[in-house]
Amino acid sequence: MDARAFRFLDPGELLDDDLRLVLARTNPGQPRKGWVPSYDFEMRCAAEGDVVAGTVIFRTTDTESLRLYGGHFGYGVDQRFRGRRYAERSVRLLLPFAARHGYRSVVITCNPDNWPSRRTCERLGGELLGIVPLPPDNDMFLAGERFKCRYEIILA
Repeated sequence: MDARAFRFLDPGELLDDDLRLVLARTNPGQPRKGWVPSYDFEMRCAAEGDVVAGTVIFRTTDTESLRLYGGHFGYGVDQRFRGRRYAERSVRLLLPFAARHGYRSVVITCNPDNWPSRRTCERLGGELLGIVPLPPDNDMFLAGERFKCRYEIILA
């Protein structure tokens, strides 16, 4: 997909039991920085008064860098909400949305020592494609990371 021709879609209602995803913002992308259009969602816990429990990002324009290093999805769950599978459940809610954007498969990356994230990818049906070194000019490399696990999820 060409980032310049990108059109944001309405994600609709995204609910899974006590988890609700709320679209917080859309980001048009910045081609000079290599950033693609994306959606930022808040994970909200209905059981605790609709409090924000974490975030999930869906990066929408397919690039080699995303498939190798950044991934189409990024997520973070606040410490007190961990163990509820909010990351897995959030991505699962968004997989049909990714299909609406034309994806047949998506990639999620994580650090090799991030076992909770690796298990999340596996529970989502992700296949480990390998562990790749980050290039020295990559933002994650500059932040101290060196390798990424690459998981591919085939969309039905």
